[in-house]
Amino acid sequence: MGQTPAQKAAKAARGQQPKKRPGKAQREVAKRAQAAKKAGGGKPGGKPGGKPGGKKTAAKKTVAKQRVPLPRGSVRAEFPGTCPACFKGYGKGEVITKVTDGWGHPGCAPRQMSAAEREFARNKARIESGETFRGQKPSDWRRGASPSSTRPAR
Repeated sequence: MGQTPAQKAAKAARGQQPKKRPGKAQREVAKRAQAAKKAGGGKPGGKPGGKPGGKKTAAKKTVAKQRVPLPRGSVRAEFPGTCPACFKGYGKGEVITKVTDGWGHPGCAPRQMSAAEREFARNKARIESGETFRGQKPSDWRRGASPSSTRPAR
């Protein structure tokens, strides 16, 4: 039944809190608890089709870590250490990755170039070193003349 604003104010003055309907998430949790209670025979910690009791806290911790995927090539630190690149410490459980001299912060690791960037750098180095054909070929252009009026190559 609904209450009028005057009735709500009177209850608040007496110190009684108005009843609130549980939210959708709370209702679903209650339904799951009832279903687990029925399936487990009413025993606390009972699992459907399993042994009663067990460690719930350890299972929750592993599930929480599995939900957050780590970047490729990264792990969680088993013990605290120091990043060899920036010489700052990292704590146990922090995400670390392989850096030049060991394991450290993911931000301290050198950035991997894409295939296109690697090819561009390789071609640029070849051109600058004079390794390409155009770098070795003598120019047959004459000063003040267009390319079509060049003298024949000897």
